[in-house]
Amino acid sequence: MVSQEGSEVELLVSPGARSEHGRYLQDPIVSIDLSEWLRIIEFLLQGLKVYGSVYHINHGNPFNMEVLVDSWPEYQMVIIRPQKQEMTDDMDSYTNVYRMFSKEPQKSEEVLKNCEIVNWKQRLQIQGLQESLGEGIRVATFSKSVKVEHSRALLLVTEDILKLNASSKSKLGSWAETGHPDDEFESETPNFKYAQLDVSYSGLVNDNWKRGKNERSLHYIKRCIEDLPAACMLGPEGVPVSWVTMDPSCEVGMAYSMEKYRRTGNMARVMVRYMKYLRQKNIPFYISVLEENEDSRRFVGQFGFFEASCEWHQWTCYPQNLVPF
Repeated sequence: MVSQEGSEVELLVSPGARSEHGRYLQDPIVSIDLSEWLRIIEFLLQGLKVYGSVYHINHGNPFNMEVLVDSWPEYQMVIIRPQKQEMTDDMDSYTNVYRMFSKEPQKSEEVLKNCEIVNWKQRLQIQGLQESLGEGIRVATFSKSVKVEHSRALLLVTEDILKLNASSKSKLGSWAETGHPDDEFESETPNFKYAQLDVSYSGLVNDNWKRGKNERSLHYIKRCIEDLPAACMLGPEGVPVSWVTMDPSCEVGMAYSMEKYRRTGNMARVMVRYMKYLRQKNIPFYISVLEENEDSRRFVGQFGFFEASCEWHQWTCYPQNLVPF
């Protein structure tokens, strides 16, 4: 497994695309068999966690991540992880995250057993969109006497994800650059205003995030809001009443509306304008929703999200001395 820090990764872009010095170029698609096209789409979807991470690496790398591959340029496996200087807290599973894609996931166990690649002495998360990674993870964790918990969710995408073109012109930029196309909404309801979510509200987001409510999650949320696109609707008191953020792999999440302002259309308005911004900046995005959460599935369906052919998977790993009670 070789670290390719500082290099570009040719990974999971549209057919005929090539990558050079941080630039993805879209070439015309010429005479491609339907079955081959479906296979390419399947690989694209399964690699979204890695693709989204590479996007942020190529656009400032705000979370100081690095890319590891088993060989180059003919790779079979890609792992995105934080650089070692980032992973200094053995208990910080918000930072100690490995995002994986493999063309042969059933052969992943030998790579995962390598302590130079995965620090099994830490509490960590492995994320991917291939359920077949699980067997290799279970074998590796068993050999290291590490406890593992698996969680899954539906992966929801829009048609935008099939037209990815993360060119060098893509940039996070400022919300002010895109303007506010829905000023009509603000004129009709002057007490509400769409805005960039300010980092000063990190505590509010943390207090209402199911996976949050602790100091490590607060630190993680602050970084997401400071460095990645995050939007909100400010209420009559000038405080966010609905908001949404993005993680280092371009997954949209932490979406929440204060109870008093639910079913008022605020979250829908946030999502419409947030997605417009991401499209204008050519930033890839997708979401995950628990299968049993039918309300959320219906809600995001109105924005063009549909269920992908693969699922979202996360394996949370605990060394014996760090297993939670």
